[in-house]
Amino acid sequence: MAKSILIIGAGGFIGSYLVEEALRRGYETWAAVRATTSRRYLTDERIRFLELDFNDEEAMREAFSRHGAWDYVVHNLGATKCLNYSDFDRINYGYLRAVVEALRAAEAMPQAFVMMSSLSAMGLGDEKGYTPFTTAMTPAPNTRYGLSKMKAEQWLRAQADVPAIILRPTGVYGPRERDYFLMFKSIKAGFDFTVGFRRQLLTFIYVADLATAALQAIEASATTIGRTYIIAHPTAYTQAQFRAIAMRELGKRVVLPVKCPLWILYAVSVIAEAIGRLRGKPSTLNRDKYIIMKQRNWTADVEPARRDFNFNPRFDLPEGVKEAIKWYRENKWF
Repeated sequence: MAKSILIIGAGGFIGSYLVEEALRRGYETWAAVRATTSRRYLTDERIRFLELDFNDEEAMREAFSRHGAWDYVVHNLGATKCLNYSDFDRINYGYLRAVVEALRAAEAMPQAFVMMSSLSAMGLGDEKGYTPFTTAMTPAPNTRYGLSKMKAEQWLRAQADVPAIILRPTGVYGPRERDYFLMFKSIKAGFDFTVGFRRQLLTFIYVADLATAALQAIEASATTIGRTYIIAHPTAYTQAQFRAIAMRELGKRVVLPVKCPLWILYAVSVIAEAIGRLRGKPSTLNRDKYIIMKQRNWTADVEPARRDFNFNPRFDLPEGVKEAIKWYRENKWF
């Protein structure tokens, strides 16, 4: 019989790719979503759905009890921007804890449990020598988002009965993603807004490569359980290199780079956040995102993932940007 997998947070950008990768590998694939979650990218007839209310632990326990244990669970649920900063803790930590407690109460603990964390859980990197992040470093998250992810990681590691694997992806891009799309849209319009005047090194992971990494980590669970991995393409890029790649794929001959001083970015972030609160909708640009954007070093050591589960991303940035922009065009996002 095919192994079963439950993907929690399946309706989002990354979640939909996790579902596709699980189906491709022949798993009995369950997509856990809220009742209000869009299923726009979850149309394969092989997908089995499980509606969950993450604020109701007892209802989740009953839902898990009705099914019984899945072989594997991927917890991909999370918030990257919130109206109230307390929501980071409620969603990124609180929902993870509620899911695990419900699985435990239902006696439905899987053989492997993957938590999708973030490289932001590490905090500020080396901005002088640009030493790559490693999982051996002591995390010191400096954003509310990063703090909530680290709190969830620490709680999960303390649960002796949870066969946890923690992944910390860097910036995730690709078809269906909206934040990097705004950067492509700006470049297409002829402007590339950069932050600060000191050198910045960026790393990326194409969404399909991240989904592959999650399933590879599960399938190597004899080695990976109890460990944490950074997931990124090993090549780092400057903003100028990113812009040149995007320009080529967008067919732009001239784009004006606009350098924004950090103090201006901070002021705009405060204003955008306030406007978002008035509208009742979280702003993409906010004080938490400001801290992430001003960080100069996002380089990462991915050797442990390569060693333990043969992580070898197929898409470098030029190929990934090509695929993303092709999708945006075909789906009339531009």
